[in-house]
Amino acid sequence: MNYKETLFFVAKCLTITLEEKNRIEIEILLKKTEIDWDSVVKVSTQHYVFPALYCNLKRANLLQYLPEELVDYMIHITDLNRERNKQIIEQAKEINTLLLANNITPIFLKGTGNLLEGLYCDIAERMVGDIDFIVSKDNFSKAVSILKIDKYSSKNETYMDFHWHYPKMTKKDRIAAVEVHNKVLKKPYTSLLNYQALKNKSFESEKCNITSFENQLLITILQKQINDNLYHSKSLALRNIYDSFLLANKTQNSLDLEISNSKIKKYLNNYKACAHLLLNKPESLKYIKNSDAKKYVDSYLKTIENSKSELRKIKYIDSLIKLKDKLKILQYSFTDREYSNYTFRRLKNLNFYLKQLKLIKSKPNS
Repeated sequence: MNYKETLFFVAKCLTITLEEKNRIEIEILLKKTEIDWDSVVKVSTQHYVFPALYCNLKRANLLQYLPEELVDYMIHITDLNRERNKQIIEQAKEINTLLLANNITPIFLKGTGNLLEGLYCDIAERMVGDIDFIVSKDNFSKAVSILKIDKYSSKNETYMDFHWHYPKMTKKDRIAAVEVHNKVLKKPYTSLLNYQALKNKSFESEKCNITSFENQLLITILQKQINDNLYHSKSLALRNIYDSFLLANKTQNSLDLEISNSKIKKYLNNYKACAHLLLNKPESLKYIKNSDAKKYVDSYLKTIENSKSELRKIKYIDSLIKLKDKLKILQYSFTDREYSNYTFRRLKNLNFYLKQLKLIKSKPNS
């Protein structure tokens, strides 16, 4: 099995709890095809869905077709992840209680939010890196200070004012790092999923605030695509696609997301077009079939097939986007205080380094 074949196999396996046609197809494959399990382990691990793969195969009663040693390994890793997630849930509840006591209402995002609201049949399915939550812009500095008083700290305290979250904070004897957000998306899309918009459509689970399934779906799809520019690099992680699939099953219609921005609509639609193909066309994850979506899917397929010409093109586009982002920071510095503060600080630091360099050069040789 090459990378593309393995990726599609793993992706389809992630749907077999909810998609009967995919369960039947996977069982036929397991019975009649020699599966490269080393490749499956490698790809599912790279995409952070190894426990989710096990949980779906187990629920579909398909573990009998897997090597016994592999099943034992899957059980071990899944058990470890379940225990970790239990601790993450308790840590999130602890943070929630702390902030609520100080009149700050956090809204939990991404993997931690999904765990708290029970998105997964088994909490062991989701591999979670950090505890992400958003607070209002007015309460952002206060929330960070409260966590610091509670002995959370960051290795890098330099915070870029316009960034969407404070540097990762950790605490001794707590399992997960914490990211305090004051926004979900970077400028110029910040208002789309700002704190108030998320809070207006939030609900309570485990005494913690979680935003609506529709907004969770938007965050799952858009955050990496926009903030990290992964839309252009065609970097789609199965962990995000699996979350998208589960969240889409919770919504009335994944096409009816309230978005007016044409570029965002394109990002969403093209992402869903790829996810739809990878997951073998589930009904819940719908998209609009148009020439732009077809072009994006074709490019994505070339990327996972390791097309040298496509990868060169993506690398070139990435370079242009990075340059464009730097120019945008300079442009926003004239009108936005957060950006101007950052630019001024960078220029001040640059001036300091230049002075130090000048002093070093002016010293006589010893």
